[in-house]
Amino acid sequence: MSKPKSADKKSKMMDMAPGDYFWCACGESKNQPFCDGSHKGSEFTPKLVKIEEPKQVFWCMCKHSGNKPFCDGTHKGL
Repeated sequence: MSKPKSADKKSKMMDMAPGDYFWCACGESKNQPFCDGSHKGSEFTPKLVKIEEPKQVFWCMCKHSGNKPFCDGTHKGL
């Protein structure tokens, strides 16, 4: 499997409203941390995230978290 492109070496904190979101897994999206379809033709698939209530989220931007799509600090070792 190919490695994703790291979009950033830190997480992205966002206040999220309830809804469905597609997290970019390939790192190529111009709309980070969300998918814009840039993965098409690759082996990557965006991850559906359902937010049930308003909350603060730390999105993984390095794309290597063990808790995708959320940051687990993996970026500190890259």
